[in-house]
Amino acid sequence: MTVSGPDGQPRCGWATSAPEYVEYHDNEWGKEIRDDRGLFERMMLEGFQSGLAWITILRKRENFRKAFAEFDPEVIAEYDETDFDRLMADAGIVRNRAKINATMANARALVAMEPGEFTELLWSFRPGERVAPKTLADVPATTPESVAMSKALKKKGFVFVGPTTAYALMQASGIVNDHLADCIAR
Repeated sequence: MTVSGPDGQPRCGWATSAPEYVEYHDNEWGKEIRDDRGLFERMMLEGFQSGLAWITILRKRENFRKAFAEFDPEVIAEYDETDFDRLMADAGIVRNRAKINATMANARALVAMEPGEFTELLWSFRPGERVAPKTLADVPATTPESVAMSKALKKKGFVFVGPTTAYALMQASGIVNDHLADCIAR
């Protein structure tokens, strides 16, 4: 069910507990992203979120952008051990070896693709029209499309993108619209 936000407007239940959530929900979550770099940033942030609260990532987002060259895959693909050590020492981001290594590996996988191919691949998993969820319980953690997306990404050399992370990416980038039926952002 929706919850009234600070302005009295109905929003998805997760989106009202902090100003950062309201801002992200109203202006970004579920809005279509159709460029490689924008999708790469969202994919990496969703990967860093795994096991953590999304608010942690939102509050560190600008630090992530600085640490990872504004998520420029061409730059990140060239990162070496010195860059890895710098990132592991950066208290402004989530310092997780596997997630930092995944970001560098995924940048290399993206750079190996043709421009626009990454965007085309992700959007190829857009499901057909679905009934708008009425409650948060109606929103799945994975779907057949996110399972297929995860497999396709792994075949292309991407790592740390399981079906749940793939579905979160689909939600964040507008590939699916999981705003609740009564939500102002729907």
